Amino acid sequence: MMNRREFGKKIGGSLAVVGVTGTVGIRPFSAKAARVPRKNTMMHVCGDYHSVVGGKGADMVSKANLEYNLRHGVKHLTAKVSKESSKGVWDLDELKRMKDNCDKFGVVFEAIRMKDDYIRAKKESDRDRELDTIAENIRRASKVGVEVITYHWRVIPIRRNRKTNGRGGVTYVGFKLEKNWRELPVKKAGRVDSDEYWERIDYFLKKIIPVASQYNVKMACHPYDPPGLPFGYQGVDNWDSPSVFDAIKRYEALFESPYNGFQVCLGTLAEGLKNPAKDVLPIVDYLAERGKIHQIHMRNIRGGLHDFYEVFPDEGEMDFLEIIRILRDRQYQNAICPDHMPAHPDDPGKLQAFALGYGYINALIHAANAEV
Repeated sequence: MMNRREFGKKIGGSLAVVGVTGTVGIRPFSAKAARVPRKNTMMHVCGDYHSVVGGKGADMVSKANLEYNLRHGVKHLTAKVSKESSKGVWDLDELKRMKDNCDKFGVVFEAIRMKDDYIRAKKESDRDRELDTIAENIRRASKVGVEVITYHWRVIPIRRNRKTNGRGGVTYVGFKLEKNWRELPVKKAGRVDSDEYWERIDYFLKKIIPVASQYNVKMACHPYDPPGLPFGYQGVDNWDSPSVFDAIKRYEALFESPYNGFQVCLGTLAEGLKNPAKDVLPIVDYLAERGKIHQIHMRNIRGGLHDFYEVFPDEGEMDFLEIIRILRDRQYQNAICPDHMPAHPDDPGKLQAFALGYGYINALIHAANAEV
């Protein structure tokens, strides 16, 4: 295996491409002509593990939860798998049960969120064992018709360090970069510099994307939350720092395949941008034009890079109607999920908040399509 420093030099530019053939070359920017407004009946709202009747750990494919989703116009589901072997292999009977329950209610079992243990594995042997598990889980997901597996590389936990009051008595959570961030403790995974982080990603993509292609399951990477943290934050040079857009381009270029794409979390992208309202639009268009958005998380924030709060989708920095117009014109065909809704004591499972999110997304889709 090549030395980490040599690897860093080899992929240091965001335009280097390693494709299925293993060749390296220059990938030119190939933006299409101006978007042409046209109806899009394929993009759709989707429910997931953030909002489940019965709370955390409840059965996502229970009658109560599936009916809750259907009442709010949600006919697609992204799940987490609760039953697995000691090695993390998903239980096939459990997957079939989830598929059967969804089928009974006319809900599409569309996607699964996988665990992120691989990225924290220090030894190559440990990483290889994780990759074997992921490959087997892809194979099993394909057996029940799952089209997308989402994942989130977290060497350190998601960062939130403050709260404030919001409308109707809700709580908004947020993050502000600490003045003393250099003094924060290094986490269990230890020091992971940029070269090592990208080497792990490259190794993952080369091993897993061909498997995903074989079984027709798209892999959707969620950016680290929040992007743009300074290198060395709690010992880590996060992959989506210092520029989240440059990092996404680099990630895509490492392995050019329609199966190597993203779970585009609009809130997370906004957290890494100085001017979210303006700067998020070219990122969405860049990926949508290339067919590299396999799922979307729609949440809004107030603020931007290193200083933000998560808020309801209709009151933050971003104009989601303009984003939906981009997705409409680029003929985006996948799911849009509400995400990280504010909390209230009278809504402990956030079912009310997510109901607002589902309705808001459906209304945006209808409004955008009504324009053309």
